[in-house]
Amino acid sequence: MMREFKDFIAKGNVMDMAVGIIIGAAFTAIVSSMVADLINPIIGLFTGGLDFTNNYAVLSGDVAEGTSLEAAREAGANVFAWGSFVMAVINFLIIAFVVFMLVRYVNKVKAMAEKPEEVAPEVESGPSELDVLLEIRDSLKKA
Repeated sequence: MMREFKDFIAKGNVMDMAVGIIIGAAFTAIVSSMVADLINPIIGLFTGGLDFTNNYAVLSGDVAEGTSLEAAREAGANVFAWGSFVMAVINFLIIAFVVFMLVRYVNKVKAMAEKPEEVAPEVESGPSELDVLLEIRDSLKKA
């Protein structure tokens, strides 16, 4: 089993996967910052400062009206944090769109890098053997 594990680790695909996971984690941090620091304020500007993150419904417990989600959780209330879920969905959609655009761009670059096989242009080499034989036959018929 140890030998199989060593063979698995030694394959290049595992290293590629590890690099992909590390880059993905860094990319997620960048996109999360983009959403929190750039996109959410723009959404808030258009929606009059609406931020879904603190929207929740109290399922059990005593929480004063207007209490933040974090304060409600610290108070021990059981809350249905639907606003956090909405923000997570928005983050996912943005990340999915950015990844889609990245993959689309990489595919275009790959397609440009791959040169199509050069096809030799067809050069007319004169009449074919059949054409010559037909011409001889026709000239013999005339004679």
